Amino acid sequence: MSASPDLAGRGVLVTRPAGQAEPLCRLIEEAGGRAIRFPTIAIEPVTEAGLAALLAQSWDLMYFVSPNAVEQALTLVPDGRWSQVTWVAAVGRGTARALTAAGRAPDLVPSDRYESEALLEMPELAAMSGKRVLIVRGEGGRGLFAQAMSERGAEVRFAEIYRRVRPSVDPAPLLARWSETVDYVMATSDEVLLNLAEMLGADGRDRLLETPLVVIAERTALTARDLGFRVVKVAERAEDAAILRSLSDLAGSR
Repeated sequence: MSASPDLAGRGVLVTRPAGQAEPLCRLIEEAGGRAIRFPTIAIEPVTEAGLAALLAQSWDLMYFVSPNAVEQALTLVPDGRWSQVTWVAAVGRGTARALTAAGRAPDLVPSDRYESEALLEMPELAAMSGKRVLIVRGEGGRGLFAQAMSERGAEVRFAEIYRRVRPSVDPAPLLARWSETVDYVMATSDEVLLNLAEMLGADGRDRLLETPLVVIAERTALTARDLGFRVVKVAERAEDAAILRSLSDLAGSR
């Protein structure tokens, strides 16, 4: 049996949106670490006319790409059972939990890697000719799933119901104490990481790149290495417990 995660007083920069950071922050603090809250994305609803009607239509597959997608969809269509949808799909466990809490446990959730690529490998989605697919996401999301569904013969629509914006924050207080307080950084997407680099600016670049980083996908690890990060660790899964284990591994190796 593996030892419990122990961060031994290390500080972790948690870059998730403010409303989604607390579960991971609690885990970090329970493991003896210090959670430093520094959101690099804020979520804003999209109020475009017709989105509620689009969500309320009949669909063969409705794919939610994040817990944000579920939360914002429920503000437009409060009945979260999605009774006119044959299959509801979630990108991962966090999204699945949000759907279940709303009244409809998802029919399709990848069992290992929590990303569109893993969902596309599920046999239920192999033959989609003539099926109607709605992808519920933020503005400007990845196009991989939509392209694959179209190539398999589906009619694909998007419900882009929120936007991600970069917060306007003065990084000076954080940078002033970086070397004493920040031991690790975590980032759950390319956008989170790139926003962080922009927010810290030229003054913080060297300190950021010298700090070990935990990410949840190989594509984000590639982005990090392109930026110049020295140490990048990819968590086994896109979930808080796996992020914590990766942070603990880093703490144990230093």
